[in-house]
Amino acid sequence: MNEINENLTGRLYDIQGFSVHDGPGIRTTVYLKECPLRCLWCHSPESVSRDYELAWFDVKCIGIELCGKCLNACPAGALSAGAPEPVLAGAEGGTPENTEPRTITRVNIDREICTVCLACTRACSPKALAPSGYEMSVEAVFERVNRDRPFFGDDGGVTISGGEPMAQFDFTYALARRFKADGVSVCMDTTGFAPGKRYLDILPFVDLFLYDLKHMDSERSKKLTGVPNEMILENARLIAANGGRFQIRVPIIPKLNDSEENLRRTAEFAASLGDAVADMQLLPYHKLGSAKYARIGRQYPLTNVEPPPDKTMHEYLDLMLSYGLPAHIH
Repeated sequence: MNEINENLTGRLYDIQGFSVHDGPGIRTTVYLKECPLRCLWCHSPESVSRDYELAWFDVKCIGIELCGKCLNACPAGALSAGAPEPVLAGAEGGTPENTEPRTITRVNIDREICTVCLACTRACSPKALAPSGYEMSVEAVFERVNRDRPFFGDDGGVTISGGEPMAQFDFTYALARRFKADGVSVCMDTTGFAPGKRYLDILPFVDLFLYDLKHMDSERSKKLTGVPNEMILENARLIAANGGRFQIRVPIIPKLNDSEENLRRTAEFAASLGDAVADMQLLPYHKLGSAKYARIGRQYPLTNVEPPPDKTMHEYLDLMLSYGLPAHIH
């Protein structure tokens, strides 16, 4: 077996400790950038592109009255002063005793001329302008996650997520091997859309695949996610046939993939994987990620979709349970 290249770097957008929804127990989730899918309901748009992106956290901006360094830092002239906005007493550098009405002037970003050079992020002290994405080595990620190890207990560990971790396969493979070699439980959150050989190569180092089944009809899958589903389904069969285990994840998006026919076909397919399915989650659609789109200058695509009612979700759950699946609503 080749040695692990601990200096190999990958591009991340976050590491979150105390994750209780990304596999069994308490885990630390490592989020990698880049994904080949373009799901209409994606709640992490910053994960889609591997390129750096400029993120704008308007609530962190203290205004050009107190700062404004970013305006001169941008070589493309993409930043300008916005319209003055009223602020609450005590906010943005004021004090509770100061009740005089005042305003703050935040910056505007012209995304059309922004070159994403990120010079503004280096000038912005309050980090209202920040890069979406950063490089870390295998060993640096290991050391960061290892600090959380006392919280893992018997069931927890690390989850490698994305984006799609297989899009940075060399890094993901090395990372999984590094953790497994040190006795850390490894989960991998994947869309299933990658060459089958990659799943066979990494299988010995992954205890559980968090595996998405978004739509069972290939043409419909392509319309909703940007990719057909044949490779996704075939890889699920491949992993199951070679001893892998799954937590199947089914997003429930009203009017897009929640037809009875699709859900029955999903249940039938999951049941066909047999004992490889250790868990099955029904994930009701939510809008919690919609604010992230504006943060990186994009439009949220599903403005007219509402979360499914609890009663409906329990009907879908009953359907999955009728196939003998270990299903629950997440």
